[in-house]
Amino acid sequence: MQFLAMSQPGGGGGNPLITLFPFILIFLIFYFFMIRPQQKKQKKLQAMLSSLKKGDKVVTNSGMFGVIWGIDDKENKIVLKFGDSLKIEFLKSSIAGKVN
Repeated sequence: MQFLAMSQPGGGGGNPLITLFPFILIFLIFYFFMIRPQQKKQKKLQAMLSSLKKGDKVVTNSGMFGVIWGIDDKENKIVLKFGDSLKIEFLKSSIAGKVN
């Protein structure tokens, strides 16, 4: 029973900054390893999409390769040409990347 007499009344206050430190550390780890790289990747994709022009060879998110036949920035659409006569409209956001 002697250990009960040694405990502090009221549970002890402690420094709130020290109690929040693990949460702040976890947030920083998430930011630098997950959020920031994703933001960089998104900016790079947006830059690539805005630099597309007629005649560029691209691949869509579904894996289709084609050549840009036309771009409609107003409606955010791209017309891709496949082969000699097949032309299909895609959303600009469905372009995964350029092909060299």
